[in-house]
Amino acid sequence: MELNDLTIAEMQDGLRARKFSATELAKAALAAADRAKVMNIFITETHERTLAMAAESDQRFAKGMARPLDGVPVAMKDLFCTKGVRTTAASHILDAFVPTYESTVSANLWRDGAVLLGKTNLDEFAMGSSNETSFFGPVENPWRKLGDARSRVPGGSSGGSAAVVAARIAPGATGTDTGGSIRQPAAFCGIAGIKPTYGRCSRWGIVAFASSLDQAGPMARTVRDCAILLQSMAGYDAKDSTSADLPVPDFATAITGDIRGLKIGIPTEYRVDGMPAEIAAVWDRGAQWLRDAGAEVRPVHLPMTKYALPTYYIVAPAEASSNLARYDGVRFGLRVPGTGDLTGMYEATRGEGFGKEVRRRILIGTYVLSAGYYDAYYLKAQRVRSLIARDFQKAFEQVDALLTPTAPSEAFARGEKSGDPISMYLNDVFTVPASLAGIPGMSVPAGLSGNGLPLGLQVLGRAYDEETVFRVAGVLEQAAAFAAKPEPWWVKP
Repeated sequence: MELNDLTIAEMQDGLRARKFSATELAKAALAAADRAKVMNIFITETHERTLAMAAESDQRFAKGMARPLDGVPVAMKDLFCTKGVRTTAASHILDAFVPTYESTVSANLWRDGAVLLGKTNLDEFAMGSSNETSFFGPVENPWRKLGDARSRVPGGSSGGSAAVVAARIAPGATGTDTGGSIRQPAAFCGIAGIKPTYGRCSRWGIVAFASSLDQAGPMARTVRDCAILLQSMAGYDAKDSTSADLPVPDFATAITGDIRGLKIGIPTEYRVDGMPAEIAAVWDRGAQWLRDAGAEVRPVHLPMTKYALPTYYIVAPAEASSNLARYDGVRFGLRVPGTGDLTGMYEATRGEGFGKEVRRRILIGTYVLSAGYYDAYYLKAQRVRSLIARDFQKAFEQVDALLTPTAPSEAFARGEKSGDPISMYLNDVFTVPASLAGIPGMSVPAGLSGNGLPLGLQVLGRAYDEETVFRVAGVLEQAAAFAAKPEPWWVKP
């Protein structure tokens, strides 16, 4: 087996048994990245730092002082600030920004010995569902539709992180999820990814989109690998006022393969009009896998679900409008002189520095927060958000977890929906409700469509009960036995 085909758990075992070194893993990952440049996965490559960190891991192994993730290459979504390494949020306004500090999540990974592989591409400021809004150009999905050579989107906003794992370049990557930005690209690329409970991972040092929704999480090829990464990423952080001061469980031990006696809910409201037959079929198949494993599967009701998307697209742009006000050309990032006065500089900097989708969301957010509209839109959306969260609380009084599709379609062709914002926003229909409620959600690859593209199933759990989510997701993964991988069209013969 090639080194790049190993999972994180297999890499850990091999490193401990001295079957290969951290430097060998790093060189294999860097070589794979070099072969895949056509996919535009990385915004910033870190070859020298990667090899230096791997060498430090090898030294710790030699001294018998290895850390939990020592030697494992991890790609970082370019939304996490990395000290001394350019952090752009895929935006022109930050394309020369080099942080002087480290995000808490990335610092936790380096503390445990992980090796930085590079900074992955994303939708600009994490605003998008297809990775087509990046200033640095779109990422290509490693998967192709059967008989169709057109580029497919990897999903968004964590499309680069999903693609780097699916293409067997890195065994794991970090993502952020505001309305589905870990789970939807995981489904489109045939990998696993979890959005933990809001507050489980620190937001400190992550470039903000919508502060009450943003949450970091891991992406990897297996459920166990996600658990291993989350173990290091999670934890209380006094620098983040929304960080939960709770112990971090041993997530990997929750993956027992035994779900006998668990009650799994199937939300009836998620059977939306026009749902493709393949999505409904994989959902039904997932429910049967859980029954076969000894769980009780029953319908549940989440009546406020139909209001989740409009609520999200009021709350998130409002918070984005506030968060992105700091990018004005004065303190850091791009500065465009404009007409010479201060207002002219603001307008020129923001007009040139932000892309079309970011400008659209800032304008929506500014509108719903403006005098005369705040009560009608933003305040009402916050009230509906509370009702959506209450729906989930009531459901979890009856069941231990919920099972839904992750996305309403397979990966679509590049450019297919970029001209229709509403069609693009509908990609988040199954992921947004959990984000509004702040509960954990995980996508697991469940099979291939008739077009040969991955389809995912989503497991939702109670707040701070990632253990049950991992437990159920592990059973789905075992039943699905998803072993398909994309043909490496990006490698020249």
